Amino acid sequence: MYYVLYGFLYLLSLLPLRVLYLLSDFAYLVIYHLMGYRKKVVLGNLAIAFPQKTESDRQAIARKFYRNFTDTFIETIKFISASPAFINRHFKTDYTVFEELFAQGKKIQIHTGHNFNWELANLGVALNIPFTFLGVYQPIQNKAVNRIFMQMRSRTGTVLLPANDMRRSILAYRDQQYALGLIADQNPGDTRRGCYWVPFFGRPTPFVSGPENGARIGNIPVVFGHFTKKRRGYYEGHFFLAEADPASLPKGELTRRYIAYLEETITRDPEMWLWSHRRWKHQWKPEYGLLTAPQQDSIS
Repeated sequence: MYYVLYGFLYLLSLLPLRVLYLLSDFAYLVIYHLMGYRKKVVLGNLAIAFPQKTESDRQAIARKFYRNFTDTFIETIKFISASPAFINRHFKTDYTVFEELFAQGKKIQIHTGHNFNWELANLGVALNIPFTFLGVYQPIQNKAVNRIFMQMRSRTGTVLLPANDMRRSILAYRDQQYALGLIADQNPGDTRRGCYWVPFFGRPTPFVSGPENGARIGNIPVVFGHFTKKRRGYYEGHFFLAEADPASLPKGELTRRYIAYLEETITRDPEMWLWSHRRWKHQWKPEYGLLTAPQQDSIS
């Protein structure tokens, strides 16, 4: 199954992007207009995030989101065979912050979100930074699809660590200067512990505590990043040093800063975030603890 699927996708990836975008246009018509894929979830999320906008405005954001969603899927196919030169033409950023931190002998964490096109950003960053680039991924149940994604995501040097075994997997790199890339807007598996409850667009929302906890324990500098779309198929990364000394911060502060940054970037370019996941599916309860603090620091 893997060889058949990979062979088909590899041949498809050899087509020029302008041809592949015809497939994206067709997918948009099917997914948005015919299937209405997760449209209720998308519009519900937009209503929570932007209650001040009109229904017409939110519909317009949703249409742009679905365009980006299908483009990202098709672009990911292209990355199966894309050359380093192609990647660097289509994803540009200033890597100075990475070079400076590497020169200081630091390890770093990079906190980003589900911001289009994170797959291209993974390839571009791994290709250009001096660190060993570690990326955390959620294994896909379908073994053939999982193998294809792992091969695509690692082809410019990213070392993939499974999210369900990250603590053990990262031990092999503890003596190296690494950059650990984390998509930090994940929903936690357990909302009663191991997470921070923080107001996000005005609503209490759980965020995984692992990124902050790891940075504080190892006092690992944290870089925040997001991506913008210059035109179809061309993206720009934006990275800055969010905190050089995480161990000096009170618990919850780094997560609070990240969420404020995430909110700001989403508000500026709302069509660039993954609205089809149920970000507010969990309801905060007083027994979960104080907002902006992890459960273990809650009121006893």
